[in-house]
Amino acid sequence: MGPLLAISRAIDWINSTIGKTVFWLVLFAVLVSAVNAVVRYAFNMSSNAWLELQWYFFGAIFLLCSGYTLLRNEHIRIDVVSSRLSPKTRNWIEIVGGVFFLLPMSIGIMWLSWPIFMNAIVSGEQSSNAGGLIRWPARLMIPIGFFLLSLQGVSELIKRVAVMRGLIPDPYEKKDAVLPITPLTE
Repeated sequence: MGPLLAISRAIDWINSTIGKTVFWLVLFAVLVSAVNAVVRYAFNMSSNAWLELQWYFFGAIFLLCSGYTLLRNEHIRIDVVSSRLSPKTRNWIEIVGGVFFLLPMSIGIMWLSWPIFMNAIVSGEQSSNAGGLIRWPARLMIPIGFFLLSLQGVSELIKRVAVMRGLIPDPYEKKDAVLPITPLTE
C-alpha cells in the first residue's frame, strides 16, 4: 500500500498545483470582462473574440479545477444523509461511487472528447461568430479536465482503502473544534 499512497500524494500534488495556478484565470476572466465592457460602452466597439476568451477562461477554470475540487472534498454530495452515516459506510459509498460512477464517467468523457478535440485541431475549427476564436483550445480543456478528475478519483480511492485498512487517518474527518467564548469588551 506504501507505493500506492506515494502515487496518491503525487496525484494530490499535481492537482493542488494546477488548481492553485488556475485560480489566476479568475482574475484574467474578470479583467477581460471589465476591459470588454469599458471598451464597448466608452468607445462603442466590441469583439466576439473578447467574449469568447472570457468563456474559454471560465471553461478552463471549471474543468482544470475539477480534480482540485475533489481533492479538497468540495464536490457536491448530500451532506444531510451522509452526515448520519458511520465513517465506514461513508467510505464504502465513496469507494463504490468512485469505482462505478466517477471513474467510468470521467474516463468515458475524456475518451469520447479526444476525437472532438483532434477534429477541431485538424480542421482548424473556428467560432461561427464574426471575429471569433479558434476552437481547439476550448475543446482540449475537456479531455485534460476529465483526465485530472480521473487521476484524483484514483487518488481518492487509494486514500479510502488506506483509511479502511487503518493505515492513514481519514483526511476528511471533521475535527470538532471548540472555539473559546470570550466576553465582549467595550
